[in-house]
Amino acid sequence: MLLDASALSTLATNPTGVMLYDRSHWGRIQLTGEDRVRFLHNQSSNNLQARKSGECCDTTFITSTARTIDLATAILADRELIAIVAPERRADLLPLLDRYIFPMDRVTLADITDDTLCFSAIGAGCMALCDRLGLAFPAAGTHHLAELTIAEQTIAIRLIGSSSLSSPGFTILTNAANHDLLWSHLIAAGATPINTTAWETLRILDGRPYPDRELTLDYNPLEAALWHTVSFDKGCYIGQETIARLNTYKGVKQQLWGLQSDTVFEAGAALMLDDAKVGVVTSAIATASGTIGLGYIRTKAGGAGLTLMVGDATVHSIDIPHATRGYLAEATV
Repeated sequence: MLLDASALSTLATNPTGVMLYDRSHWGRIQLTGEDRVRFLHNQSSNNLQARKSGECCDTTFITSTARTIDLATAILADRELIAIVAPERRADLLPLLDRYIFPMDRVTLADITDDTLCFSAIGAGCMALCDRLGLAFPAAGTHHLAELTIAEQTIAIRLIGSSSLSSPGFTILTNAANHDLLWSHLIAAGATPINTTAWETLRILDGRPYPDRELTLDYNPLEAALWHTVSFDKGCYIGQETIARLNTYKGVKQQLWGLQSDTVFEAGAALMLDDAKVGVVTSAIATASGTIGLGYIRTKAGGAGLTLMVGDATVHSIDIPHATRGYLAEATV
C-alpha cells in the first residue's frame, strides 16, 4: 500500500518505521580509470581527493559563476566512482562532464542508470531492518558490498550510508534485474513503500534543495545552505573563484529556509515582510495540517522565526535539518 503525505508524520515517529522509496529513475554516472577521483574532484565542489575507497559524500556541480546545476552523492570504490544525480540532470551532466576530459585523462564515463536499481530507506527503524535482513548497517559517509539470499538466489548489493536526506537511512544499489525480487523482500522485512508525493514531502521537510526549484542558475550552493558540499581550500575547480569571494567577503545575500502555513501558498510566489519583497517560494506542498515549503529569504531580513505574507497567506520561516551555513550559522540562530 502506498502512503499519502498525511500518513508520513505517524510513520516517521515510529522507532521501527522504515519508508522505502524507489529512486531507480535517478541518474547514476559511473567513472572508471586511474584519474576518476581527481577528475570529479576538479569538476565539483567537494574535496573528493581527501576521501578514500569505501567513503561517500555529497558534492555540487556548479557553473563557472558558481550557479548550481545539481546536488549529487559521490560513492568512491576501489575500481569505480558512482555519482547519483537528479533525474532531471541525468541527460545533461554526462555530456557536460565529457566536455572536460582531455586526451591525457585516464577516465571513462558511463551512464549505468538503466542497468542498476536504486532504493532508499528512511526512518528510525533502518538499523533494525538491516538486522532483520542480516546486513551490517552502513555508517553515514560510508558504503560497502554485501550479499542477500532471496528465494535461494544470492544477489550482490552495495549499501550506502545515506538516503540523501538528513534522517537515518541507507540506499541500495544493485543490478536492475533484481528490482522486483529485492523490492518485495524489503517490504516483507517491514519496509513501507512511499510514493513520489510522500518523498517530496520528506524532501521539503528536510530542506534538501532540488534542481529546477532551489537549485537553478539563480542561486549558488552557499545560498542553498549546502556549505557541507563545498571545499574552500582544495584548489581550483569550476566555480571556485566565485565561491571563495562569497566566503571571504561574506557576500551571501539570500538563504534557503523552510516555510509553513495553516493555509495554501504556492511555489513562485513572493515572500513579503512589512510590504517589502524579501524572497521567493521555491517549493510548496499541501499536507493534512496546512502547507509546507522552501524559499529563499534575503539574509538581511532574517532567517527562522519570521512571519511573512504570501498573498493572503501568513507564512512562518523555520529551520531545516539539511541546512549548513558556514559563517552564517551564528548570525542566523
